[in-house]
Amino acid sequence: MRMGNPATVPGRPTARRRRPARGFTLIELVIVMTVIGILAAVAIPAYQDQVRRGHRASAQATMLDAVARQRQVLIDRRAYAASPAELGMAVPPAIAARYAIAFEAPGDARPPTFRIVATPTGPQAGDRCGVLTVDQAGTRSPAGCW
Repeated sequence: MRMGNPATVPGRPTARRRRPARGFTLIELVIVMTVIGILAAVAIPAYQDQVRRGHRASAQATMLDAVARQRQVLIDRRAYAASPAELGMAVPPAIAARYAIAFEAPGDARPPTFRIVATPTGPQAGDRCGVLTVDQAGTRSPAGCW
């Protein structure tokens, strides 16, 4: 008796070749979607925190620029300016959209004083640091955010 391919033995049906599977199974797609969901849940809040920190740094740089200009105004006029317009500066629109920057400069205070306050608004309202302030002495608050 001849031993050959069992598919060619008389009386037996011929075996068909199986095609290799193409595509993905439903369980594979569910696993991939779960992994993507977990990564997104971690990455998106971290990204948003970094964006807020970047906008905070821009607001702080604008505030420190105003402090330097205030010092020059004090030398020139012996009083601090009460607004950014008196300093010859404008708050950039990107910062104004996220912070309300206010100047507090009582004109009758002796010695002259000022305080610049940046209150987060809009998309920046979730910032963990909250209200940023700096005064004529260079005191910045909150301390952990500068």
